[in-house]
Parts: sequence; structure tokens; C-alpha cells
Amino acid sequence: MESSKPVCPAHGPGVDPRSLVGRRLVRLAASWHVFEARRDVTPVELWLVDDHGVSTHVMSGTDWCLVVDQAEPYEGYDMGDWGRIDVQLDADETPFARHLGDTVLAAREEWEPLTGRTALELDFLSGTVRCESWAGDLRITALDRSGGPSASVS
Repeated sequence: MESSKPVCPAHGPGVDPRSLVGRRLVRLAASWHVFEARRDVTPVELWLVDDHGVSTHVMSGTDWCLVVDQAEPYEGYDMGDWGRIDVQLDADETPFARHLGDTVLAAREEWEPLTGRTALELDFLSGTVRCESWAGDLRITALDRSGGPSASVS
């Protein structure tokens, strides 16, 4: 990460996702908000576990930045009247699922001056996945070879 890139004032710089380049994606985990027995379509958080055992955690921050840090998946929890957060290990419902077993070839980020990182794209031989903070929610999109969306979870 270059020092000229903005840093999220609430969450700091996080980890440099370029550290994933050359690593193989071996496991996924994701958390979802569930309210009145209905689960949101988009995950709240995502964990990408690589072949070195490192768990890269991705979520939308409180200031709409995209947080990328290293943290292990946690257990789900009850939020009372607001529902619950369910964590699914070996999650296969995001665009990353089709890249399990693939090696990360490149990582690109986008930044905003006030919030820091707002998007992350990871390239695999079989395609690209974009994660972004969108109006405070985590949006995960599979991109086709031209860079356009082919499928998304948002």
C-alpha cells in the first residue's frame, strides 16, 4: 500500500490485499443478518481463507469504507428484537465460491479521500470478484473478462 492512499479514520489502513497474490483460496465463511426468519441476500461480512491459513476478513465499515483485515470467523449471535447474525463456514453462496482452489493473480483497490478504501478486486484465472462498500452494505460482484458485472450479491 502506498503512503499516499487515504486511510480510513475509523478503521485504519487494514491489511494490504496484495499479500493475497500468489495464495490459493481454500475456504470461505460469511455472515448474514436474519430477521423474522428471513435472511438478507447480501452477507454482512466475508472471510477468505488461503492456503497459508490466513483469514482475510472483508466488511463494510461504519463510515462506508471497505474494511480488509485479518480476523478469524466468529460464531453467530442473537441481537434480540433486531434479529440475529448467522455465520456460515464453508459458505458457497457468494461469487468467490466458483474460485475455491484458485490462486489470486492480482489485487486492486479503490480509495476515497474521506473514507479510505471503498473497493477491492481480486483476479483469478477463472475470473474477477469485486467487493465494495455500497451505501454502508457489502456488495460482492463477479466480473466478466471485460470488467463488467456478470453476477452480484448485494
